[in-house]
Amino acid sequence: MDEVATIAGRAPIGIEVEAGKDYFWCACGKSGNQPFCDGSHRGSSFSPVKWSATETKRVFFCACKRTGTAPMCNGSHKDLPQ
Repeated sequence: MDEVATIAGRAPIGIEVEAGKDYFWCACGKSGNQPFCDGSHRGSSFSPVKWSATETKRVFFCACKRTGTAPMCNGSHKDLPQ
């Protein structure tokens, strides 16, 4: 059976990113450094998702871990059961 990511939050996390910098998004939902990986996935089937900023700006990373456009939010958190 496939593992299901832990829901780390019910709203996206806005982050100011820097052009040319790499970011490693937590895919498992267990990181204490959301939305970024802290290695909490070790021993699971999850791996962090590398994302490279092409420009300096504010972006919104997914916190619910259900997005179809990882690592960015696509609004999937709006469909989570209460």
